[in-house]
Amino acid sequence: MPDRSHDLSRRALLAGATSIAGVSLAGGRAFSQSAAEIKIGNINAYSGPAGVYAILGKIAGAYFQKVNDDGGINGRKIKFITYDDAYSPPKTVEQARRLVESDEVDLIFAPLGAPTNSSIMKYMNQKKVPHLFIASGATKFGDPANFPWTMGFLPNYQSEGRAFARHVLGAQPDAKIGVLYQNDDFGKDVLKGFRDGLGDRAAMIVSQQPYESTSPTIDSQIVSIHAAGATVFMNMTTPKYAAQAIRKNAELGWKPAHYLGSNANSLGAVLKPAGFENANGIISSAYLKDPTDPTWKDDPDFARWNAFLDKYLPEADRKDSLSVSGYVVTLVMMQVLKQCGDDFSRANIMKQAANLKNYAADLLLPGITVNTSPTDYYPIEQLQLIRFNGERYQSFGPVIDASLPA
Repeated sequence: MPDRSHDLSRRALLAGATSIAGVSLAGGRAFSQSAAEIKIGNINAYSGPAGVYAILGKIAGAYFQKVNDDGGINGRKIKFITYDDAYSPPKTVEQARRLVESDEVDLIFAPLGAPTNSSIMKYMNQKKVPHLFIASGATKFGDPANFPWTMGFLPNYQSEGRAFARHVLGAQPDAKIGVLYQNDDFGKDVLKGFRDGLGDRAAMIVSQQPYESTSPTIDSQIVSIHAAGATVFMNMTTPKYAAQAIRKNAELGWKPAHYLGSNANSLGAVLKPAGFENANGIISSAYLKDPTDPTWKDDPDFARWNAFLDKYLPEADRKDSLSVSGYVVTLVMMQVLKQCGDDFSRANIMKQAANLKNYAADLLLPGITVNTSPTDYYPIEQLQLIRFNGERYQSFGPVIDASLPA
């Protein structure tokens, strides 16, 4: 796999700013801090099995270019450096070291994935470099007591699993449940939340099938779940395998109540390739406004989002929820930088990331805000259940408080 710095058509990277040596007492270590720029590193899957997530890095780079064109942040420009790890943990380690030790970034922002970020979490905390807003809902990324420099972003997977379990128990108390899950931190996290949510009804699970992130297909697992007589299908996968599962279900003529994790519910990246007709009735969860929902056609949030994409990333798929997700997390990052004032030390960046109060970023669903504290590293802890109607998702029920129990 070629190693490349993804330059986002060059315009997302600001070059030429002169760096000067700066010293921070954070962790007793000196590091390079430019008086003219803020260096933001990123690691994403621009290739490999999770390549569909490449849009997250592209959106961030494009937005930082917009910030620079508008004059920067608190007098500084942003230099965004993003590398491909192909969703491979050993490669993630290599790229993190490159960003921290060679590029001397001030932070690593929105790196993709649970297994990949698990591989660098200890390193980032040893180096005392902010490891912020990971594109994962893994519960482990909200542990400030042991990993004070690492913070996730998405509603955590265990909470989503519990929400799905509560809905199954209410809607189909006599269900036979089949579970497909990725055999890593991500899949096991959702599975734990789901089993916890079932409580003493966990015996409702009649088939529990893992797969590896390098597997070519999950067809055999779907066949096994179907053969076990499952009437409910919990699809705890990444986009590639989610689309495969939807297609395989259709091929088998199997129509269970189908629950799909929010990380793989994209209309453009998953449901459309799988066939909308095959995805009808899928239940998932959301914290973002759906770009395909006519409810939001005159929404000022989307007017700003569309104007941004028109100018900086016109090739982005406007129907892809990942294009919304990448935008929202970048707005949250900008809020942190605004709160930094004139102090962009690593310590202050981390301090401000842990001091977000009711921040209502554009494109979050009504009633959902971003909140953190030094003891709460879960920025988004609310979600809404949604159901696909063959054309788009429709929300139902109340906004759910997805916070983990104390």
